Amino acid sequence: MRQLVIDSASEACSVALIEGTDIVDFRHAVIGRGHAERLVPLIAELVVGGKADAIAVGCGPGSFAGVRIGVAAARGLALGWQVPVQGFSTLALVAAAAADAIAAAGGALVVMEGGHGQWFVQPFAADLSPRADLRSLLPGAAAALADELIVGNRAEQFVALRGSGRALATLPDARAFVHLPRAALLDQPSPIYGRAPDAKPMATA
Repeated sequence: MRQLVIDSASEACSVALIEGTDIVDFRHAVIGRGHAERLVPLIAELVVGGKADAIAVGCGPGSFAGVRIGVAAARGLALGWQVPVQGFSTLALVAAAAADAIAAAGGALVVMEGGHGQWFVQPFAADLSPRADLRSLLPGAAAALADELIVGNRAEQFVALRGSGRALATLPDARAFVHLPRAALLDQPSPIYGRAPDAKPMATA
């Protein structure tokens, strides 16, 4: 079965066609912003226009807009192609991209930009299963966490702040889906925002 894998939750826009453990084709661009304009054309550049038997999409946490764009594109393509769609945590994909290093270290902490001065953090075991729930923390609070290996787009800042550990700067990469545990897949893909919304309901009179 051929799967189209999508992740646009970070500064990377990443898509891949995967068949079993083989990467048929991929596109991976670090663009910062502009996922709405780049994601679908990147998919169209893949062989056979990215057409697949199933779709898997990164649901975040990450960029609010990027997460929503990725999930919406995956749902739309699944509807148009009449194929199933599943989701996965973007932090789990980041861990999967560093699978060998995490296995050798016996586990790692994934640290990703969370916006509003916070970082998304989640520890993963050597087998890439999560050891605790995702949290959104201020850097000072995050730096109290004890893992030696730190993976993600804020890994270097984390290690510098804490003054110890080993940083592996990593972005979500759709090709890493081949290392993602099947237990990490979500049957109903919907955005994972990772923290409470900034807007608060208006107080009733």
